[in-house]
Amino acid sequence: MSKVKNDAHRRDTRWNATYGTYLSGQAAIDGADAVAIAMEKCWGIDRLRLLVSPELREKFDRQRFLYNTAIRSGDLQEVLTQSARMIKAWNALDMAAESAGQPPRASEAMETTLADGTVVAIVFDDTEAKRVVRSGRRVVVYTLEELGRILDHYAEVGKVKAAFPGASVTIIRKSIQDPLDAIPDGVSLDDRMDDIEAFQG
Repeated sequence: MSKVKNDAHRRDTRWNATYGTYLSGQAAIDGADAVAIAMEKCWGIDRLRLLVSPELREKFDRQRFLYNTAIRSGDLQEVLTQSARMIKAWNALDMAAESAGQPPRASEAMETTLADGTVVAIVFDDTEAKRVVRSGRRVVVYTLEELGRILDHYAEVGKVKAAFPGASVTIIRKSIQDPLDAIPDGVSLDDRMDDIEAFQG
């Protein structure tokens, strides 16, 4: 089979080739991401995998690799399979850390006072933000996701990163997006998605 035909075959079988397969695959990915968000809310970002044995950590990291590869270049069945396995991997880490008596992440808001006296609370997500707001105090609340967006546009962060070669930023979803937002009106589920960038913009 020629390279051109091989490339066409890969495009035809990728999980997000049509709107219908995209919705099926994204539903599975969202399920795995929701579990990851819950685990990181409980245990802390990038902390849970360090609370288990090296053997379990390696199995988890191998599963993350397979999951990420499926999302990048797999077909629909591969995405469905690896998403389900990713959920099992997160749950295995959770059970192992609990069995070992490891303490979960503290869930209290972090607070500071600005020069003008404004109290600022930094919380993990919208659920904790609502809890702080309901307390009745005059507090400006930021979630970690909001702070991430602010830092994305803060020019000085780039200068700091340049001063520390090798530093990296990892994008971690803290909320699940609606997959229908990526689909324009008036299309059929069998219509092809020309390019992944077209619905991730």
